[in-house]
Amino acid sequence: MPSRFLLPLLAATSLTCPAFADDHATAWRLFIADHAAPTVTALDLETGDTLDTFTLAGPASLYTTDGAVFAVQGSANQVAAIDSGIALEDHGDHGDIAITEPRLIEATLAGEKPAHFVEHGGKVALFHDGSGKVDLFSAHDWVHRGEVATTQVDSGTAHHGVAVPWGDYTLVSSANADDEKKPRIGLNVLDKAGNLVGETHACPDLHGEATSGNLVIIGCSDGVLIASGSGEPRIEKITYDGLPDGKSTTFLGGVGMQYFLGNYGADRVAIIDPAEDKAFRLVDLPTRRMHFAVDPAQPKFAYIFTEDGKLNQLDVIAGEITHSLAVTEPYSMDGDWALPRPRIAVAGDLVAVTDPNEGKVHLIDVESFAETGTLDVNGAPFNIVAVGGSGAVH
Repeated sequence: MPSRFLLPLLAATSLTCPAFADDHATAWRLFIADHAAPTVTALDLETGDTLDTFTLAGPASLYTTDGAVFAVQGSANQVAAIDSGIALEDHGDHGDIAITEPRLIEATLAGEKPAHFVEHGGKVALFHDGSGKVDLFSAHDWVHRGEVATTQVDSGTAHHGVAVPWGDYTLVSSANADDEKKPRIGLNVLDKAGNLVGETHACPDLHGEATSGNLVIIGCSDGVLIASGSGEPRIEKITYDGLPDGKSTTFLGGVGMQYFLGNYGADRVAIIDPAEDKAFRLVDLPTRRMHFAVDPAQPKFAYIFTEDGKLNQLDVIAGEITHSLAVTEPYSMDGDWALPRPRIAVAGDLVAVTDPNEGKVHLIDVESFAETGTLDVNGAPFNIVAVGGSGAVH
């Protein structure tokens, strides 16, 4: 273990787990992509130290799975992988944590306008908008073996699409290839060989997906599709009947509690429970939504950042906003969608909020819902993910 981590980790051990023979440690890292520069900066959340700044081929959207960070660079036609340096291993009766330096993996994945990155069941699907092709691969093998071994399926036409791995099957958006605007019209199920299984499931203006428990949600203009079952997926639609005009186009999946959280218009969110007769509960926001995240450690909470510069805590069981805190100056949602605006990530008992105009990351304690510190970041910190956890150190 690098000596720089020993003091804070051992200090944490002495405070929290004095009775255990093995040392325990908690470590969290933030990975922050700049809005304009092709860089990702890794910060240690305990010390605030910059661990490294990785140079990429283009500005990146960030995703995390299996202790790694994936930087999707649509403008550069490339995807890169970063080993976070924090590895958690479940041993059933306890978990281990191993901490090393973060590192950029040499192997990269190329494709025409890579966009949506979706992990499900230990497999990743990466949709290339420029070709309509989908690369399927193991995130673990890429990061830990340095190999990008992909299999590929074809949606049929270039479009802004999405794909979800489902065991030996792949759920993939379908677009009207005869319409130059190529609107998404539905969802196809492809088998292992890339052949269509059954009929296309109608899903006009398909956009957005998430996983919660053993369910996957897909957004349509007239409702949502829910995929379930083992083997060949069962696809059912829940319509928006009875709701005000609107639709959900981006989703999060609850962790530790099965539900979905979606946008619903600019200033509402929808709490979606497919098991309930009334699957949708709408929650009004004080102003337009900018970004949101669920809390993996406290499943009843999610956090929504709104354009008035406030972080809002949502109790998804009660269906109400329980806390609001002014964190940044207001950021308007007017103007180009790609302008730099705050993004949020949950790191243990903190919510990290990027503030691209000020070059900072704000840290909010979820218990007190008060700001506990800020981290200075060069440039315009934009997309952010957090990787970390606790475990035994043998």
